[in-house]
Amino acid sequence: MPLHTVEPKRLYRQIAEQLRSLITAGEFLAGTRLPAERELAKQLGVSRPSVREALIAMEVEGWVEVRTGSGIYVLDRTMPAGAGSETARPQIAADEWGPLELIRARRVVEGETAAMAASQANNKNIAAMVQALAMMKKDADRGVMPLDGDRAFHTAIVEACDNVVLIETVQNFWDSRRGPLFERLGGYFETVHSWRAAIVEHEAILAAIRSHDTAGARLAMHQHMDNSHTRFSVSWTEAQELTEPGKQAVARG
Repeated sequence: MPLHTVEPKRLYRQIAEQLRSLITAGEFLAGTRLPAERELAKQLGVSRPSVREALIAMEVEGWVEVRTGSGIYVLDRTMPAGAGSETARPQIAADEWGPLELIRARRVVEGETAAMAASQANNKNIAAMVQALAMMKKDADRGVMPLDGDRAFHTAIVEACDNVVLIETVQNFWDSRRGPLFERLGGYFETVHSWRAAIVEHEAILAAIRSHDTAGARLAMHQHMDNSHTRFSVSWTEAQELTEPGKQAVARG
């Protein structure tokens, strides 16, 4: 059964559906390793990040197992799931955004909200950003993922724009990262090291906004989002290296 080129609409779901169909049809048997990300991307005519999103979704739903440094292996779907029934397997909501597509969308919108904030942020807005950044640093120092401070920082920026549509849009973007797809992806690629790098990027955004540098704020936000995308796009081997002793993954909650 050949693979077919897919259209870019909820791309990761289309890719996952094709792979699930191949598994169901017996093209990939339980216990066998799927082709590498690069090969799947080539056959499907899509990017490797899109394939990665699909594979993560399939792992969440119990179709495959990611063995870092070894590959992606097909699971035996005839075995009991959780409480003992197929319905016990977790499912990705049909409307859940792909994490890497989400980052690209945030780059577009939040680059402009950062520029707007640089032109009109008041002392109260700046103070909220400073406080949020301090929260991030405190959590990172404790080895805890600084999600609350991160959300507060991006919210403080968009609140400086004084536009409720933008505020709700950015908050909705950010809250989407709490879905199971983004959570599982973060489990592989978010580390103490990566979050410390992100904090430095937040500091650059804050510095530009404080200086009322609209172009600089936009650029700093774009660089932050580009770097975030890169951090989630490294090879599985690189991700494993970042979780070695001294570079352990950030605790969740």
